[in-house]
Amino acid sequence: MPVLEYNEIKLTVDEDGFMLEPEKWDESIAAVLAQTEAVKELTEEHWKIINFLRNYYINHGMAPKIRKLCRDTGFSLKQIYELFPSGPAKGACKVAGLEKPTGCV
Repeated sequence: MPVLEYNEIKLTVDEDGFMLEPEKWDESIAAVLAQTEAVKELTEEHWKIINFLRNYYINHGMAPKIRKLCRDTGFSLKQIYELFPSGPAKGACKVAGLEKPTGCV
């Protein structure tokens, strides 16, 4: 399996860069993962989405559907793509430390 290294952080990831051990996620890892998704700095808006995704994943064992993500965070899909250019599934879920979504997030 590939390993993503940054300073002292080493993460085992899948071929798409998703963490294989989401329980090891923390905010410093989010910053590293964000850079792999062309997000230079995580703003308050980014964290609102990240925290929603993490809480949903912890409570339901999967990522939320896009409609729920937009409705519950108040962000439009366009705004989410502005924050995470590769989208809610690839970008936002990856930065939030979730496993790779299997369906339409």
